[in-house]
Amino acid sequence: MNLRYILFLTVILQSFLFANEKSEVECITLEDENSIVCKYSQKRVDYDKVVKFKWIDPNGFVSRQRDMEIPALYGSVYDYRYIFGRLKGNWKFQVIDGNNTYETTFIIK
Repeated sequence: MNLRYILFLTVILQSFLFANEKSEVECITLEDENSIVCKYSQKRVDYDKVVKFKWIDPNGFVSRQRDMEIPALYGSVYDYRYIFGRLKGNWKFQVIDGNNTYETTFIIK
């Protein structure tokens, strides 16, 4: 086998084995689709659980809050909003998972 191929397979397998070792939240703005997609990733657990999503506008107002269920053995859950009609500026996206809060920011231009 080619050494590059073996190295590539090793990197891919490691990414699967060590994926979701920690919780994280990220948002991506897809202007061509008029969407903002935010995802919460967690270490997989063998039970269902509920996390709280909060979309906080540039004025500090919670524009949407919802409980999201993560089924057992799932590693992530996501939510999305349309860009059109949202306040312009720096937004905050928060996820509350038990006693832990994770957050990220994004900008609507």
